[in-house]
Amino acid sequence: MRELPTNIFICLLLTLCSCNQNSKQEKSAVKNIDTITTGIENIQKREPFKQVVDNLPNELLEFVPKNYSVLDTVSGDLNLDEINDYILVLKKNDEDTLSDVIDNPERRPLLILLRNKDNKLQLARKNNNTVYCIDCGGMMGDPFMGVTIKNGYFSVEHYGGSAWRWTRIITYKYSKQDNEWFLHKDGSESFHATEPEKVESKIKTTKDFGRVKFETFDIYREE
Repeated sequence: MRELPTNIFICLLLTLCSCNQNSKQEKSAVKNIDTITTGIENIQKREPFKQVVDNLPNELLEFVPKNYSVLDTVSGDLNLDEINDYILVLKKNDEDTLSDVIDNPERRPLLILLRNKDNKLQLARKNNNTVYCIDCGGMMGDPFMGVTIKNGYFSVEHYGGSAWRWTRIITYKYSKQDNEWFLHKDGSESFHATEPEKVESKIKTTKDFGRVKFETFDIYREE
């Protein structure tokens, strides 16, 4: 077999290494996005979210209305300016006695807080209908599992049911062009507790629901 000249062999080797590195980078980029948008299969393995946040920084306290507490607070870059912002999830202090999942579910406001040029937090957007109520989880109790933020995406995660279990993850994506957050994915799973391996999955994207602004999304709206 005829040997390749040394310079050609080196060029081929460098090309292969470059292709392999590009492939790894592409896979990594996809993984970074999918981590926040397709984590449905892992949510039922987590502990229920039972925390009420105390000892808040003063800059957050001004956004908490009277008779409300902070159910969750998460920091991350929400508008792709490389500055950490905040999401606050609020709950009414007596929601456990007020909420009626059938006729009057007690709303839990979700606030998007951005830092301005003076490093001061400002309320950018608010939605009262993107976090399920305290008794919306059926026999499993409070279905809220938390919020995650990553690179302009953020997801609100839920898990509930009884014999039949379900998960639901609502994911939003920031658009620099519109300076707006839009619904990106609405994913859900259901399975029977006795057969957790038999999972039915459903993921809706913009092809299904179009362009839906964060402020107008309603998790309680029937399909």
